[in-house]
Amino acid sequence: MATKTGFFRNAVDALVEARQRQVSRYVNGALLMLDDETLKSHGYDRADLKKRGGAYYMF
Repeated sequence: MATKTGFFRNAVDALVEARQRQVSRYVNGALLMLDDETLKSHGYDRADLKKRGGAYYMF
């Protein structure tokens, strides 16, 4: 049985997905401001973070 989602459900899902991508870019941007030793101690790799993209938003 296939379920049918409505317009508003699709709109909310798209909004949530867009905000999740925005938050991910923001966090990656903040992490990229840390030095390599700190990133490594927390299990992050600078090259991997750069690959995922990063942005810094002022809001």
